[in-house]
Amino acid sequence: MQEQRIRFRDVKPYFVPNSFDDLHGPYSGKIRLSHSVRWTPGDRVADLGTIGGRRMAYQALLAEGQVSDQVANINPRRLIETWPLLNLDPRVRELWESRFPQLRRV
Repeated sequence: MQEQRIRFRDVKPYFVPNSFDDLHGPYSGKIRLSHSVRWTPGDRVADLGTIGGRRMAYQALLAEGQVSDQVANINPRRLIETWPLLNLDPRVRELWESRFPQLRRV
């Protein structure tokens, strides 16, 4: 009998706002992520004007953020632009794409 392995990422709860219109984050500038979203002390400020800054911030917000973190920091237009470039757990990607079809890859 083969033992089935359960990974934390398979049972971890993820959060998603109810509506895409709830996202009110800035399109550009710098944002400071909370400790609960980004644990590394010297790496919590993200520059949304750079692709690296957006990727770091959005990946952390989608995987670790509560809805309140997401609505305050994610810009819907920037999310659509950046979506194809994000490295996300498949469960996170599926959850967001099932709630917001505009994120699905074409």
